[in-house]
Amino acid sequence: MIDGQPTFLSLTDAAASKLRDLTREETNPDIGLRVYVYAGGCSGFRYGMMLEDAPTADDQVLESQGIKVYVDGRSVEYVKGSEIDYVDTLMGAGFTVNNPNAVSACGCGSSFRTADQAGTPHSCSH
Repeated sequence: MIDGQPTFLSLTDAAASKLRDLTREETNPDIGLRVYVYAGGCSGFRYGMMLEDAPTADDQVLESQGIKVYVDGRSVEYVKGSEIDYVDTLMGAGFTVNNPNAVSACGCGSSFRTADQAGTPHSCSH
């Protein structure tokens, strides 16, 4: 638990720092990171992330290191226990998801498959 909240998802220090940088100019106190899962990618599922103005009624809400994270009820089961990181390497920079539920992942690094939900594989070009 973080601050009395269930920890279905966590942020690394690097991810929290980058999100603070991205939202520094925002005046909306409810702005947060939306994390979601959708069908696609070569392994069956893909991650999506974007800044969101406010949670919806269906969202699970977590505050980690001062950052609000919104996950819709359908996506929670796929990201439960995951850690979001921000990496900056010679090959590029961006947010990544370290997901203990993923039993396989695509070489492109943005899609995954769980043991219970195989999904429908697609090419990595999606």
